[in-house]
Amino acid sequence: MVLMATTRTELSRFLSRTLTRPGFIAFNGSIRQPEAPPVHRNFSSSAAAAAVVPQREPMGVKDYEDYRRSLYGDITHKALLVDAAGTLLSPSQPMAQIYREIGEKYGVQYSEAEILNRYRRAYAQPWGKSRLRYVNDGRPFWQYIVSSSTGCSDAQYFEEVYNYYTTDKAWHLCDPEAEKVFMALRKAGVKLAVVSNFDTRLRPLLRALNCEHWFDAVAVSAEVEAEKPNPTIFVKACELLGIKPEEAVHVGDDRRNDVWGARDAGCDAWLWGSDVHSFKEVSPNPVIHSFNLGLTTKLTLKLYPFSHLRI
Repeated sequence: MVLMATTRTELSRFLSRTLTRPGFIAFNGSIRQPEAPPVHRNFSSSAAAAAVVPQREPMGVKDYEDYRRSLYGDITHKALLVDAAGTLLSPSQPMAQIYREIGEKYGVQYSEAEILNRYRRAYAQPWGKSRLRYVNDGRPFWQYIVSSSTGCSDAQYFEEVYNYYTTDKAWHLCDPEAEKVFMALRKAGVKLAVVSNFDTRLRPLLRALNCEHWFDAVAVSAEVEAEKPNPTIFVKACELLGIKPEEAVHVGDDRRNDVWGARDAGCDAWLWGSDVHSFKEVSPNPVIHSFNLGLTTKLTLKLYPFSHLRI
């Protein structure tokens, strides 16, 4: 690792004083999303977790870019790291609907609203059986979540729900243009990796959706044994790609897990749905790169780190 520990600590302290934290809860069903995520989605940014995160003062894009430049110089990004659920992938149906529909034949009587509320409460509780929620296939954790959410402990019911979320029926791509953009990035020499709090079902799920081959590496928390916002998982992804953390930018939908975690590792980071709304916004479009990169549009700021690219 080229990035020195003292530099990373300095960056972390700076960000802790300056980054915005407006009670954000990403894709977890409590603020930004009316439905909680399905059975495998990492919920570490739950209402309980968000409640204990200190409020932070806003910092502009230019302030952050200036600070990174003071540490690393004019770094050109060589890799794009992407979160899975909530950024790359999205559930095709609300979690509570699936729990109820599958559960009807097993005697589940709770309404979808009740299932959702019970799910949130269960997910907000500390998981005391290990330091990680997702160990290997994550079954013990998800058995607890499913039974707590529905009041049903039937093993066959759990297996049906659990296996459903490994299929392409349960998921779709958040951005239909993702493949085109990622192929253009790879053609231009940018390395790509998925960085996700997930159990070992992620790889078969990516294969089911025919998108695993888009990526040079997949860093899964259950395999790395570290969950975002722990910077270890980001560092591991960079090691798999053969780059330094400061040469990567991570895109994810959770401010705490994705943005803060990535920046603590030394990576740059953009928030999906706020800084970035589609993967086109980070693509090395030849038309966009034909102009003077001194332009100050929001899109240009996002494209600037890839300014060495040409298609």
